[in-house]
Amino acid sequence: MHWQELLPADSYLVSSAGLLHDYDRKILTRLYQPLIGPICISLYMTLWSELEENRLWSETSSHYQLMNTIGLKLGDIYEARLLLEGIGLLNVYKKSKNETKEFIYELNPPLSPQQFFTDGMLNIYLYKKIGKAQFNRLKRFFCDDHILTDQYEGVTKSFAEVFSSDHLDSLYVTDEAKNEWKPVPEQQYIDRAEGVEPSGFDDLFDFDLLFAGMKSSIVPKKAFTPKIKSTIAKLAFLYGIDPLEMQKLVMDAVSLDDEIDEELLRKAARDWYQIERQADMPSLVNRVQPIRERTQKEEPKTKEQELIRHLETISPRERLMQLSGGAEPSSGDLKVVEGVMINQKLNPGVVNVLIEYVMLKTDMKFTKGYVEKLAGHWARLKVSTVVEAMELAKNEHRKYQDWAQGSRNAAKGSRKKAIREEVVPEWLEKKEEAQQEQNADQPELDAQKRELLEKWKLWKAGGEMNDGKD
Repeated sequence: MHWQELLPADSYLVSSAGLLHDYDRKILTRLYQPLIGPICISLYMTLWSELEENRLWSETSSHYQLMNTIGLKLGDIYEARLLLEGIGLLNVYKKSKNETKEFIYELNPPLSPQQFFTDGMLNIYLYKKIGKAQFNRLKRFFCDDHILTDQYEGVTKSFAEVFSSDHLDSLYVTDEAKNEWKPVPEQQYIDRAEGVEPSGFDDLFDFDLLFAGMKSSIVPKKAFTPKIKSTIAKLAFLYGIDPLEMQKLVMDAVSLDDEIDEELLRKAARDWYQIERQADMPSLVNRVQPIRERTQKEEPKTKEQELIRHLETISPRERLMQLSGGAEPSSGDLKVVEGVMINQKLNPGVVNVLIEYVMLKTDMKFTKGYVEKLAGHWARLKVSTVVEAMELAKNEHRKYQDWAQGSRNAAKGSRKKAIREEVVPEWLEKKEEAQQEQNADQPELDAQKRELLEKWKLWKAGGEMNDGKD
């Protein structure tokens, strides 16, 4: 749906939240690229190159020029832009201008190696993606020996010990000179900015439910600092921990000073995940549909709207569990799901529809080849929302059935009487019922058509006889 947000004629400016250094390139290519892919890094580097040396703003350019420069379609650029936004490397601002739009792409510097490897989320996803050996190799690359100074004596001189101040009239300045020190609202100093961590987790976690089951005598409200609340929300998103389970983990992380120890909380969350899921680290299959790609934002009024809301707010792993009666999905199934999410870049909500369709239409079999074929088709059509995925599954149902049968005779076979009753999702069943009603009415429509044709022939013959009499 990128054409609704972006057109080739739309212009943009590139800015920087602060100075970007050459060291940032190593961080981007070695730490961020495994997570978001080379296209995203290429887009970031291209935008970075448009900034003049030691400047914070670029000249105005169009997305058509960007397409020619980077050699990508506009849809690919838009998808890469979203990933850069989500991971904290890009801020986007938009202004409507006549029939086009003008954007500001503000580049954020990446997290420092220390921030990245202690992030509690990005480092875990990186570990899962590249493995233990490569992860430790990267840690060594971005680390060096720490020199302990405990056995040395500090002899550094202070400012006051080195410099003296002249209190005579030579330090007198005029009021005009003082004005030069005041900041100019239209300008900013060129400086280094801190990297931006991924955000948006607080909106997904129910803190009211968390607080409702906790007594202030056990965990005082003052212990929930903004940083601690952010950590709780991030851990809940990362490991799929609900507010009731989080209550226990928080209480276990309270120190003797009635404060919540962040490291103890992280460790408790990791231990909970490994016990509950029998897995080392979480993966992308625990993600849920991005808020910007959700269509059911109002209170559901129908069963189909309730299903859409449900598929938009749970992860693919949870959907697999629901369809399996609560059993933990096999590692093979999770790898298939994570593979299509990474390689085909499908949103979690879209993957939920894919899981439901495949499982219920193939007798609860989750065949890798069939899943990947459907996922590739949906990726080429740029399906990004749950509603789009459901509509496509309805419209292409017969074709997908042929793919599942692996034979051209599948369409003929589908007209024969079924041996068993097929499990069909309700939202798909409605489409098939409408099609069946249309087919059932077809003989009657054909008879009416023949009757009208006969009447038209009789009327035409009568008209010709009258013309002959005249």
